[in-house]
Amino acid sequence: MNIQIFGTKKCNETKKAQRYFKERGLKFQFIDLAEKEISKGEFRSVSQVVGGLQAMINPNCKDKDALALIQYIAEEDKEEKILTNQQVLMTPIVRNGKLATVGFAPTVWKEWK
Repeated sequence: MNIQIFGTKKCNETKKAQRYFKERGLKFQFIDLAEKEISKGEFRSVSQVVGGLQAMINPNCKDKDALALIQYIAEEDKEEKILTNQQVLMTPIVRNGKLATVGFAPTVWKEWK
């Protein structure tokens, strides 16, 4: 397994995901979105697996202005706007090769081999 966890150090759901993998002795790479943004390729890969851009957006994020802008701009402009405003992403984003989840999803993770 090649597990990557994208999130922030302050996010409780991200901390829970890290604890989940640590408790099971599974190695993972943590990427702090406050320091390094998710790349366009990684973003597209996760987006396809989880069901599109809307599934990756956190409706309860603190940046309500960016969230409102993303909700109402043209569909073809949304990806670029999300990539420039990554604070609207739901975390953690957990990748394992071609598999991915958004949010805390231990029921999905335990199926991964």
